[in-house]
Amino acid sequence: MTVSTVKRPASSAYWAGVRDGAPFILMAAPFATLFGVIATDAGLTLAQAMGFTVLVIAGAAQFAAIQLMVENASIAFVLLAALAVNLRMAMYSASLVPYLGAAPLWQRATIAYLNFDQTYITSIARYEARPDMTVPERVQYFLGVATPITPVWFASTLVGILAGQAIPEAWALDFIMPIMFLAMVAPMLKSLAHVSAAAVSASVGIALVEMPAGTGLLIAAGTAMLTGALVEIWMEGRKA
Repeated sequence: MTVSTVKRPASSAYWAGVRDGAPFILMAAPFATLFGVIATDAGLTLAQAMGFTVLVIAGAAQFAAIQLMVENASIAFVLLAALAVNLRMAMYSASLVPYLGAAPLWQRATIAYLNFDQTYITSIARYEARPDMTVPERVQYFLGVATPITPVWFASTLVGILAGQAIPEAWALDFIMPIMFLAMVAPMLKSLAHVSAAAVSASVGIALVEMPAGTGLLIAAGTAMLTGALVEIWMEGRKA
């Protein structure tokens, strides 16, 4: 029997995923801890903050929603902001269909729950590099990547909540949120479309800062997405 005919156990793909996902805990731990601190500072109880992080598992959307909650925005605006931030997840899901669409429903549902930036980026790179992977191997690899990240995200959020409850109100941690967003956005400005979208978002957001219930933020986000799309189309036209 040649090596090429040996059937690989799906469990080996799972442990490969665990190995590849483990480095991401260095990012997930401080990020989730910061969310726990800010959620507490925004007035959420332990149960509310933990419920939020367990149900959503999307750092950027969680921070955006908390920011609007602090500004006393309506629940509709909070949901719209979180949806806008997480629209990329729909694209992630669509690109995973050719690789995981044949998996059982319960496995696809689990993957949908665990589909965030780190699991998607790592898994899709593996699938493209190894097109001979079977569907069970792909599922196990995805779940393996999520295994070290997800419990660390939950546990670190709890640490942040408990730490936040011990921080005096006089310390005023509100400044952490805009600094965190700047740190997230800056590395993503990789093209003219990104820079244009960021510039328009900042300009419109500042101009509409007096609008009630975070509506200015939503308008700025929509304008920025439109700007980025138009600049991208213009750039593609120039290349053509």
